[in-house]
Amino acid sequence: MGSLPFELKKREILIKKESDTGSKFGQKPSARDIEELINYGVVNIDKPEGPSSHQVSAYAKEILGIKKAGHSGTLDPKVTGVLPVALGNATRITQSLLTAGKEYVCLMRLHKEVDEQTIRKTMKKFVGRISQLPPIKSAVKRQYRYRKIYYIDIHEIEGKDVLFTTGVEAGTYIRKLCHDIGQKLGVGANMFELRRTKAGPFQEDTICSLQDLKDAFHFHKKGDDSYLKKLINPIEYAVKHLPKIWVLDTTVDTICHGASLKTPGITKLHSGIEPDMKVAVMSLKDELIMIAIAKLNSNKLLKLEKGVAARPEQVFMKPKTYPKIEKV
Repeated sequence: MGSLPFELKKREILIKKESDTGSKFGQKPSARDIEELINYGVVNIDKPEGPSSHQVSAYAKEILGIKKAGHSGTLDPKVTGVLPVALGNATRITQSLLTAGKEYVCLMRLHKEVDEQTIRKTMKKFVGRISQLPPIKSAVKRQYRYRKIYYIDIHEIEGKDVLFTTGVEAGTYIRKLCHDIGQKLGVGANMFELRRTKAGPFQEDTICSLQDLKDAFHFHKKGDDSYLKKLINPIEYAVKHLPKIWVLDTTVDTICHGASLKTPGITKLHSGIEPDMKVAVMSLKDELIMIAIAKLNSNKLLKLEKGVAARPEQVFMKPKTYPKIEKV
């Protein structure tokens, strides 16, 4: 089976300076109580066939009795599978998930039978950079654009039906991919059934149905939080696919106010960071502070003691979570 790009990267943690974190402020994500998770977490919904992604998000919001919720990566009403729904104050994290790779299991129906060898040979040609024209009914401007197909694994070919799994760049239309494969085969094809199995770090191993969520919330109201805690992931789960930079406790409050991260405030970081790459800036308790854009590569971040390391894109941690210290 194939892997999405971030799953293939073996990131090493590079130590810039050793540092401890104080016990009087901040909190490990795993220590958050259920009320915090409900208003600052992400639930991985198994979207059923029928409702729109927006409706599923609205159902989750209604079940949990919160003011807002937002989904990442729209699925057509007939499509099922992985739909991360960010809850309460975590809703902005969906922007970082939108650009993450996706994986689908698709049943494609050819309009005429084609020999297996030709099908396999033709579909293999679609792996890599392709040009794709979005369908007429789509949320984007209808013009050709390039997308990457990371892998296509064919599971079964039976008559006109081809069952396969594909990993793709965000914004790739599987319905159009099927159509284009059919055109290349010279017989035509359509997407008959589709299920999403990955959306960035979210996979089927953390999935739950809306009924599961409703039942777990019922038990929560009865005083048993154990079921709901298993279903709601801390917001930090949604940045598992991003490279990370960890900062000193004394740096946290400054960047919570929207300041750029300076290199002296870094304690450790992932290898493989490059300029203009999106990164997650974390506390030493592994709390998400902000999503930022790196300005230097890992080697320079590790060595330099002056300069801007990353500029903020979205700040999530509230000011005063850590004590206000003089700027580094």
